[in-house]
Amino acid sequence: DVQLQASGGGLVQAGGSLRLSCVFSGFTFDDYSIGWFRQAPGEEREGVSCRSADGSTYVGDSVKGRFTVSSDIAKNTMYLQMNSLKPEDTAVYYCAAGYASVILTRTTSYDWWGQGTLVTVSS
Repeated sequence: DVQLQASGGGLVQAGGSLRLSCVFSGFTFDDYSIGWFRQAPGEEREGVSCRSADGSTYVGDSVKGRFTVSSDIAKNTMYLQMNSLKPEDTAVYYCAAGYASVILTRTTSYDWWGQGTLVTVSS
């Protein structure tokens, strides 16, 4: 049973940093596609940083140079490090996993989702 749990969101000022964590279980990390997504009120859920099981990767243009991803396989945890945060980064952030390869930023390609964690960036 695949499970994901996102955490680490909160209220930060513009220019600040935040690290989100996603603890996962029930799958082998390298055999699944994983991704970070975000959704602001009234907007579509969009891919932030994704990696398919086939090795292909995606990083959204709006976060390039500011957000980075990492993982600690021994701890079954993936991370999203967010630096130089902007008010437009305000959203609920989700981690997700899909079986085998996926279309990187297509939300329907991912089979399992964490509950999301809210990031609010003030001016």
